[in-house]
Amino acid sequence: MQNRTPRIPQQPAPNRAEFDARLTVELAAVVTGARRRALRDGDRQIDTAHLLHSLIESDPEVRAAFEGGPQLAKVLGYLVQRSIGYGLRWQGAVEDSGAVPVVEDSDSAVRDTGVEGWSPSAASAMAEAHERAELRGDARAGGLDLLVALASDHECRAVEVLQRAGIHAEQLAARIVGTSGQGWRGAGG
Repeated sequence: MQNRTPRIPQQPAPNRAEFDARLTVELAAVVTGARRRALRDGDRQIDTAHLLHSLIESDPEVRAAFEGGPQLAKVLGYLVQRSIGYGLRWQGAVEDSGAVPVVEDSDSAVRDTGVEGWSPSAASAMAEAHERAELRGDARAGGLDLLVALASDHECRAVEVLQRAGIHAEQLAARIVGTSGQGWRGAGG
């Protein structure tokens, strides 16, 4: 018996070297750290909380974007709880804020992020970070670009962590944009 449902051919994932070439050295280290964290946590994909955790750990500009040590410590506390299996319970579930459209497959509905090993929300945030960099004329995205992109997705895990820590994501993004003097397009345009 033949399957009568037409299959949609999968698009090839972007070349990893091309993807990494569009990142600053600092942001490439963040991605490497997030990938390592996802593997260690037993997660199938890098999600926005992995990216946020790695950003805070490795980028001094990102740490400076928060309102001091207590606020930053609270965010890290939630992220550490998650990485050791307590607190936020996301392990084993794919993060999906709906930022990427569904592609129907004959077996199930899947989200085509275009980036293998990334949650749809994380891939969308990285694309937004690249767009921010391009809008200001930079070829490479940096940590603050990614932090603003993460804060713009109200349904992602990174924003959930920020909210649990008492941080208003939109205000954080606005403060970063105001400090940098660069325009910012939020998730709606």
